[in-house]
Amino acid sequence: MATTVKSTTDSENVQLATFIVGKFLFGIDVLNVQEVLRFQRMTKVPLAPPVIVGLINLRGQIVPALDMRRRLFLDPRTAEETPMNLVVRTEDGAVSLLVDEIGDVLELKPSAFENTPANVSANVREMIRGVYKLKNRLLFVLETEKTVDIGWSVPVLKSSGQHIEAHP
Repeated sequence: MATTVKSTTDSENVQLATFIVGKFLFGIDVLNVQEVLRFQRMTKVPLAPPVIVGLINLRGQIVPALDMRRRLFLDPRTAEETPMNLVVRTEDGAVSLLVDEIGDVLELKPSAFENTPANVSANVREMIRGVYKLKNRLLFVLETEKTVDIGWSVPVLKSSGQHIEAHP
């Protein structure tokens, strides 16, 4: 399912599920959010990129967990900080985003949407669709598919013994 943040010409308000990572407020289209969970025990994935911290078992569905601090090139959490799971639906299935804190669902006017600020680093800029200026801070709107696309694939052994490429 593609991200569906509406353009500034639409008259309907946009609903974004918000969360905090580091000192920053992010939002993702509420239609892409499957559920929010407290921290889940994870199974480590050998040889996985550092952004993939493990796999969670979500009622029988195996879901990769991406550390958003690592994905956004921010400082790691302290040992006392426990992340939350924001499970999002993507074209390739569910993915858990490990975030610091879950916020509210905000309904915003499309006319308040602005382009991504020029001072956002290039490696993060590709994930950000744009921003909303709120009363005391900026809300960065993430593109779901670009956020979970870490450009990594792993060979998976098929029953026939052939290798195929599959995204985790």
